[in-house]
Amino acid sequence: MQRSGADKAGSAVRYVVLIGGALLFLLPFYLLVRNGLSTEQDITSPSWKFFPSSLQWGNIGELFRDPAVPMARSLVNSLVIAVVQTAGVLVISGLAGYGLARIPFRYANAVFYFIVATLLIPAAVTFVPSFVLVSTLGWVSTLRGLIVPGLFQAFATFLFRQYFLGFPRELEEAAQLDGTGYWGTFWRVVVPNSMGFIAAIGTITFIGSWNAFLWPLVIAPDQNAWTVQIALSTFLTAQTINLPQLFIAAAIAILPLVVIFIFLQRWIVQGVERSGISE
Repeated sequence: MQRSGADKAGSAVRYVVLIGGALLFLLPFYLLVRNGLSTEQDITSPSWKFFPSSLQWGNIGELFRDPAVPMARSLVNSLVIAVVQTAGVLVISGLAGYGLARIPFRYANAVFYFIVATLLIPAAVTFVPSFVLVSTLGWVSTLRGLIVPGLFQAFATFLFRQYFLGFPRELEEAAQLDGTGYWGTFWRVVVPNSMGFIAAIGTITFIGSWNAFLWPLVIAPDQNAWTVQIALSTFLTAQTINLPQLFIAAAIAILPLVVIFIFLQRWIVQGVERSGISE
């Protein structure tokens, strides 16, 4: 059956809109790469070129040799923090969400409502008591001080609980009939059958941890504990701004997130759908 002219026109319009949206989405990435591989004069020149005649690949080497900004150390710190926090959130919040969804106890709803209520508290309000606690433990400017406070997330617990409420009980009951308890059922049955959702939560947590700025700014004044976001901020607060280094540093900083998003984007959408938060 041939498509009518109206259908073809509608499809053409949709493709034009999608292509236009894709170009707008890619525009910031183009600017980061273009300016990061340019000279200061090329960036500030009134005559715009799509790409400068000579790409300055040496800007990357200069970035990592800059003694004022430990970019390599900051990238490593951010990677360690993001990986450990993501693993911690998946385990701790996953177990908490499963317990609230499946293990019957008297105060389950009260605990859940208390966890949800913490989402109403602005993060900035908790910085002072959190800093006092971390400082008392001697964790200022350490990876422990950056990682431990983020190992549990109320929002992730909420999403896990919503997902596990809709998880097929038949699979769990079959395992329990074989004598498996809640702990074994969770690890042997629930987790293997929830990898898509877990990957979605892990991706969202990793991106949030990588992009964290306020808490690392408060707790990590020492350069050895800087994260990549703190390192980037120094380019803007310096007395003289090195534009090529600023742009190439931003491009390198977002590269891991772009790679993760490209490979796991379908799981991010799937996780939001399965959690029930879109309803």
